[in-house]
Amino acid sequence: MGIQVHVMLSHLDFPQVLDDEYAGWLSPKIVEDFTAFADVCFREFGDRVSYWTTIDEPNVSALGSYDNALFAPGRCSNPFGITNCTVGNSTVEPYIAAHNMILAHASATRLYREKYQAAQKGGVGINVYSSWSYPMTNSDVDVEAAKRYLDFVFGWILEPLVSGDYPDVMKKNVGSRLPSFTKSQSQVVKGTVDFIGINHYYSMYVNDRPLDKGTRDYSADMSLYQRASKTIPGSSKNVPSSSQSDPEGLQYVLQYLTKAYGNLPIYVQENGVASNDTLDDTERIEYLKSYMGSTLRAVRNGANVKGYFVWSFLDVFEFFAGPKSRYGLYRVDFSDEARPRQAKLSARWYSGFLKNNGIYVQN
Repeated sequence: MGIQVHVMLSHLDFPQVLDDEYAGWLSPKIVEDFTAFADVCFREFGDRVSYWTTIDEPNVSALGSYDNALFAPGRCSNPFGITNCTVGNSTVEPYIAAHNMILAHASATRLYREKYQAAQKGGVGINVYSSWSYPMTNSDVDVEAAKRYLDFVFGWILEPLVSGDYPDVMKKNVGSRLPSFTKSQSQVVKGTVDFIGINHYYSMYVNDRPLDKGTRDYSADMSLYQRASKTIPGSSKNVPSSSQSDPEGLQYVLQYLTKAYGNLPIYVQENGVASNDTLDDTERIEYLKSYMGSTLRAVRNGANVKGYFVWSFLDVFEFFAGPKSRYGLYRVDFSDEARPRQAKLSARWYSGFLKNNGIYVQN
């Protein structure tokens, strides 16, 4: 079949001019502009692209941009931002932004279906950041917290695109701060996802937390505590890490999404681990073996997985760590203006893996 091209239309970036004009994702005006942008892409590249992902991680970008100010445009309100908040409202703006992202995705998808799909025979999906949730204990409240985590992480974005409305627990906990879909909007967004893309790196352990009665943001609305290791809170060993390996968590995510959202096709669009600046990245090989193995187990258990992407082909400028955090199969020498590339051990292993039709190979 050769290379199948997947294109993502929006990846944590946004035109400054539109943010200046109407505050970006906080305005419903973005729906028309995003659809016009998608129209140009479908028209110009649709003869070579069959898989379109509209937005990268709206369940993270809405928070990073409008709750904790990790991302541009850095809007937040005290005490929820990582810096001194000068503009924004963390209690409502993330929900407004995600709402407009959902409407923009749905509008672009409907345009594609009406104008291009018959000839181009492609599909349109959306990407969500994913992590599995384990209850910290077997108590009923912790088990419910783990379920609630999935509704907030996945259901926030996917439930409206499948059923036309937000999860009940979100409507209950967030209340009037969560935008409502009109009847016509609900019909517009319902069923407007051809596949689900996920970025997956690690799992979380959660336990119940009483719902705060005061001012809350998204994290407080979840009504749970979360950490990346099952250790006693406050322990010196309780250090969350994006590189903490839990391949079973990916298996559980894939099986859950298949069951919860109508057996939609799923693509693992990011999965990988950072390594030191070395060509001998044996730990990455072991990581990839374990996570691709968990993907295979999910498929054997009925998960509708259609593709898996390693993050990433090259060492790139990572969002938070820049060139210091190396996820690539190929090393890039950032000290050389020519940016020369060298295959790491993992690149040779992965090449052999593909040539041998998915059979695990050595080196």
